[in-house]
Order: sequence, then structure tokens, then C-alpha cells
Amino acid sequence: MTSLRITETFYSLQGESNLAGLPTAFVRLTGCPLRCQYCDTAYAFQGGEVREIAEILETVAGYGARHVCVTGGEPLAQPGCLALLTQLCDAGYGVSLETSGALDISGVDSRVVVVLDLKTPGSGEVARNRYENMDKLKVTDQVKFVICDRQDYEWSTFKVAEYNLPDRVSDVLFSASHEQLEASELAAWILADRLPVRMQIQLHKYLWGNKPGV
Repeated sequence: MTSLRITETFYSLQGESNLAGLPTAFVRLTGCPLRCQYCDTAYAFQGGEVREIAEILETVAGYGARHVCVTGGEPLAQPGCLALLTQLCDAGYGVSLETSGALDISGVDSRVVVVLDLKTPGSGEVARNRYENMDKLKVTDQVKFVICDRQDYEWSTFKVAEYNLPDRVSDVLFSASHEQLEASELAAWILADRLPVRMQIQLHKYLWGNKPGV
């Protein structure tokens, strides 16, 4: 595959992961097989524009960023995503992939940092988790949990221990579902339980609000 359906490309600060705050070029692919109830990128479910990978690379180069994040939607739903990731790595960028974890990550270039979003019960898509992916994670990868309530928190805490994530990946990320759980409440739970996780608050939303292109 030499082309992909793209919803948007843009240059912004990374709002999540352990690269939060760093200037980053974003490539948002169109389409997603999941329908998480808190999704903030439903505009990427359909539409978009078909673009050649060479054209995408040219656009990214124009941003002058050292880091590139391929996101969605669900990027791995498009087979050409794997080629895009490899070519971005070959071009010398630090590349991260934001994926739901519902699709196989084994074909992802080993140079890519996978940020795998393990779906909690509150997402409505917990049954879509592909737990085979847990054995394919690298020490440079990250696992993210979007937490809607106390039940989600307890479930996530169990999964962190079950898969011994703090010793297997670089970062375990806990994020409060926007408008469903106060970030301060989640922070208090993490501190009370002394969890070895990284709290994140979606920096881009605090800076610019919940809208495309940020």
C-alpha cells in the first residue's frame, strides 16, 4: 500500500504520553472499528482524503518536527499504516503510534514507540481488547488506561499488576475520561495506592479545548 486515507495532519504540542509537551507532527488516519463512548475524535470515523505516503512524508517534513505521532481513529485499521511507520522511522523521526490495542501490533516496526490504549469497562469496548498484544510490547512502549469511574480504576489497577506492566514497558499512563471523572480525584486515588503509573491530563485540551487540529 502506497496510499492512506488521512483525516488531518497538523503540528502541535504532544498532549499525552511521556512525550507530553514536545512539539510534534501529527498524522491522523481515518476510520476506526471501535466506538468508545467517550471518543473525542469521532470526526475521524469517516471521510478524509486519500494521500500517497510520499506526500504525507513531504507534509511532515515541512513542519520541521523531530517527533511524529501517527494516530486516528485506529491507524492499524489501514494496512498501509505499517509502511508509513517504517518510512517515517527511515527518515530519522522519533515515531509513536497511538492504537486501541484491538488490532495486532506484531507488524509494527520495532523502532516505533507503541502507545497501546487498553480499553476499560467504562469505554464500552472492553471486549475488543486483544490481550495477545501484551506479549508483543517492548520496553520502550507505553500502555494507557482511560478511566471513567472507580470501577475502571480498580480494573486498570488489576491489569497493571496482572501483566506486571511497570517492569515491562517504559510508562503506564492513567488518564481521567474527560467530563466523566475529575482529574484531581484520579490523582488522589493514584497517590493513596502509591501506584507506579504516570498521571496524564491531555495537555492539548487544557491549552486549546476539544477540537480538531490541536
